[in-house]
Order: sequence, then C-alpha cells, then structure tokens
Amino acid sequence: MCIIFFKFDPRPVSKNAYRLILAANRDEFYHRPSKPADFWGSHNEILSGLDMETGKEGGTWLGITKRGKFSALTNYLQPKIDVNAKGRGALVANFLTSDLDSFSYMKKVSAEGHLYNAFNLLAADFNNTKGDVVYYYGSKAKREPIQLKPGLYGLSCSLLDTPWMKLQHGKNLFADIIKKSQDIAREDLVQELIKVMNNEEPQLPDPAIEEQGQDFVRPILNSYSAVCVRCPGYGTRTNTIVLIDGEGHVTFTERTMLNCDITQWKISTHQFKLQH
Repeated sequence: MCIIFFKFDPRPVSKNAYRLILAANRDEFYHRPSKPADFWGSHNEILSGLDMETGKEGGTWLGITKRGKFSALTNYLQPKIDVNAKGRGALVANFLTSDLDSFSYMKKVSAEGHLYNAFNLLAADFNNTKGDVVYYYGSKAKREPIQLKPGLYGLSCSLLDTPWMKLQHGKNLFADIIKKSQDIAREDLVQELIKVMNNEEPQLPDPAIEEQGQDFVRPILNSYSAVCVRCPGYGTRTNTIVLIDGEGHVTFTERTMLNCDITQWKISTHQFKLQH
C-alpha cells in the first residue's frame, strides 16, 4: 500500500514557486527485492526505483523522465487479489518508456485495466507545449481518465481524495508545509516533507478503511491507519519527494530503507533540468 500527496500549478506566479510538489510513500514487504532510484542504464533519461521481484522485474511505483513525463501508482486496498494478474508496476514503466502523451496512454490503460488487480494511476506531462497536464485513472471508478485541475490532492489505496482519516491528516500536514514552500530553501522543504511522510500517528476510528479492507486490514489497522506504516516485516520503506520549479529544475529525493532494517536509511538526490 502507498500514499501520495501532491500540489501542481502549471503557471506559478513567481520564480520561487513550484509547478509540482509531490511527496510519496512506498509501503511494501521489507524483503521484496528492489533497486533504489537511479537513471536506467539503457534509458538514461528515466529516473525511478525498480521492483526486482521475480516475474515483476522492471516495474516501478513512481518515476520521471528528463522530458517531463511523470507517473505514480498506488494499489487499491482489497481483501483478495488475483495472483495471476499482470504486474501493476508495468503501468508506470510503460508510460515512461512510451511515446504516448499522458491522455493517450491513460485511454489505453482504461481499456486494459481489467487485466490487473485494482489500481490508481497518475500520468503527467510537465513539458507540454500546451502547458503541464496531469491525469488520474482509478480502475475501480468505472469512469474515463480525468484531467486534474491545478490544486492539492491526496491519493492512498482508495480512489483519489477518498476521505480516509490518514489521508486527510497527511493532506493537512502537507498543506501546512506548502504554505511556506516559497519562503524556505529547497533542501529544507525536502526535509519538512520527509518528516510529514514519516508521521506514525494512528488516525482512528476510520470505518471507511475497515469497510474497504474488511478482515484483511483489521489486524494491522492501528499501524495501517497512519501516514507512515510500521508493521513487522511490512511498511513504509521508501519516501520520495519530487519538486519541479517554475524554470523546469527537477529535484528528486529518495529516502530508502537498507537491509530490511527500519533503523538504516539512505538518502539520495538527483537534480536536472527538463529538456524540450
């Protein structure tokens, strides 16, 4: 399970403002093999972490390209999944490597969504001659992909902005940081956002999570109801912060767990300017 908060503004009013501020957690089994975020060897325009689970190799949960294509994925909390369904991580990787724009790609995904276990997908073009565009598709929504208006959003393991208490709590914390984003240094903004993503305060009671997760989620509800999930062997193992400023400079910071140990973390930052 994962959680994402983001604010985008295609035409920021000042040079100090950001076109995109995004903070995301990847929640996963600690032992699931993956590579930390880096530029891909054969596609050195693409930056993401990589899933290395057998049969799912090369999939990812979040990534960006030097040409401004961005995508991120969350699973949809459901008690039972189809073990034979296609790997959802390919949905992000396929967009980053394709020549399709975000709208065309999302239309394709919406036609093929039934081949995967339920998911939420963001796909965006941050270098579009017509201006930045962000699309959302939720396979459980039974509707077409939607183009998002500029604003602040939260996405967890239900449909976009479903008012889970952990989502509302995290969104409020995120919004407080956003208010001062133009007045603090970029490095300080990244650290403030990482702090938000590591908030472990349970947000209970939350009947909406219980109803959607049913018996599957109840044993771990106390941990799962926080922005940062901490269960034995499972939980938040990666924080990612993505900033795109008014001049197209990208700062991509990843904080990732080492050796399945919640006391060991590595922080890496990649910076580049979007190419035309």
